[in-house]
Amino acid sequence: MALLSFHRKNDAPTGLNLQLEAFLGGYSIEVMPRTAEKVEDFAALLPLGTLIYVAHIEGTPIEDMVATAKRLADAGYPVMPHFPARIIKNAEVLENWIAMYQGEAGVDKALLLAGGVAKPHGDFENSMQLLENGAFDRAGFKSLHIAGHPEGNKDIDPKGGMANVDDALRWKQKFNETTDAKMALVTQFAFEAIPIIAWVDSLKEAGIDIPVHIGIAGPAKLQTMIKFAIACGVGPSLRVLQKRAKDVTKLLLPFNPTTVLTELAAHKAENPDFNIEKVHFFPLGGIKTNATWAIQNGGASAVPANLS
Repeated sequence: MALLSFHRKNDAPTGLNLQLEAFLGGYSIEVMPRTAEKVEDFAALLPLGTLIYVAHIEGTPIEDMVATAKRLADAGYPVMPHFPARIIKNAEVLENWIAMYQGEAGVDKALLLAGGVAKPHGDFENSMQLLENGAFDRAGFKSLHIAGHPEGNKDIDPKGGMANVDDALRWKQKFNETTDAKMALVTQFAFEAIPIIAWVDSLKEAGIDIPVHIGIAGPAKLQTMIKFAIACGVGPSLRVLQKRAKDVTKLLLPFNPTTVLTELAAHKAENPDFNIEKVHFFPLGGIKTNATWAIQNGGASAVPANLS
């Protein structure tokens, strides 16, 4: 397979929605060590230069994480590993992880998040503490991404609402004004464009101008999508899946992100200052399935504008 075919506009599939193609430019995708092992050749699926996040699930040895990052970096992909605060025991462990990623894979990008465990394993409880520690700035990281929650997060706001989430975003906005690293908000996935648009606009009104990389669930069976959506705490937009699930004939059929992304792309085209900068895929139905959908919708023909 010729890698250059990913980069030539005249090789794009015919009949593309050009707004959607532009919106997908420079998209990122997430993998885990165990899912990455199933991919024989990433270059056959993803445009060279695609930013790949490496998700760190509790119990995954750091050695496996670093080995996955090295494999991807050696293949020509910028890598952004997760640093989940609640599974990092202390500052010494944090600095050791950073040193391993830099020494083995040349990593200078990180997604900082609280992590999915209820009880912290040590000194850190949230991403703000990781930022405040200063280890990433001292190590010269160029990109520090943080989590965004368009529909709230019950772990952060157990009584509902967005008060704690919004307080954290205001803190991170102030940090963004002091760090040399480029920051972005990488969001939980959602299934409706209108609430996403309202949330992004509300950030701007609140003076939060950190670029948004909108999280989108890649194509998957409807049952799989519902399972992950409930587990990940997806909010009101879950109704999109629940409505479709009422038709039992569709339960085993793939659900894809075409509608939500087409609507977001159209809004971005009409409002160029709209602060969604990139699309970030959660490949719930598999990396190959997600990559194929992206290729079919122009993602493979769009040269990433900024990989940092």
